[in-house]
Amino acid sequence: MREVLAQAAFQLFLERGFERTTVDDIVARAGVGRRSFFRYFPSKEDAVFPDHERCLAEMTEFLAAAVDSDPVGAVSDAARIVLRMYAANPEFSVQRYRLTREVPGLRTYELSVVRRYEQTLAGHLRSRFGEDGDGALRAEVIAASVVAAHNNGLRLWLRSGGEGDPEVAVDHALALVREAWGRPAASTASTAPAVPEASTAPVVPFAVSGGGAGDGDGEVVVMVARKGTPMWRVVQQIEAAVGEN
Repeated sequence: MREVLAQAAFQLFLERGFERTTVDDIVARAGVGRRSFFRYFPSKEDAVFPDHERCLAEMTEFLAAAVDSDPVGAVSDAARIVLRMYAANPEFSVQRYRLTREVPGLRTYELSVVRRYEQTLAGHLRSRFGEDGDGALRAEVIAASVVAAHNNGLRLWLRSGGEGDPEVAVDHALALVREAWGRPAASTASTAPAVPEASTAPVVPFAVSGGGAGDGDGEVVVMVARKGTPMWRVVQQIEAAVGEN
């Protein structure tokens, strides 16, 4: 019944437009009563996204069973569950994407759905990194990165009309996330070389000759900075070094 109602609703949205379609129109097309509609969907917007609740439940179950050794890999794989849901029905996914672009209310609703996915991923990461301080911050940042990477690849595929393999772009984007965040922060402590504290030598610029003609064009500026030094301070010191030359 849920699928029947969703199909009836979407057909009407395409024929008449989202705003001009009422719940009464939907139940009449499906041949059921209003109670049946609201038993499955709280609103018209929910009928546009009938598969997200199931997908969210599948993601939650997947993460609950994930091993602890690679939390970034786990949330990246969890994001692919959403991709497979879209790829299972390319025509519907592309039509929904176009409809969502045309109706501001649906766009707002979609953002709330995306946020629920992001919160689910972040919750899993907090259980691995910790609920406080940098652990919680790291969890939120990585979850947002995974969602942004997934959505970038997915939307490229949707804008193409569902042509080709959507996993190619998504896998490439998620690989960048894993490259940036895949190594746990704590693992770098034992392997990183000792560097002076920020209070004594936060950033040290010095020039190395690059074989130029003596006018400075061939010089390379090498920066030595303590791990965790704010990027603005590094840039500040680079600018100062370059300016001196």
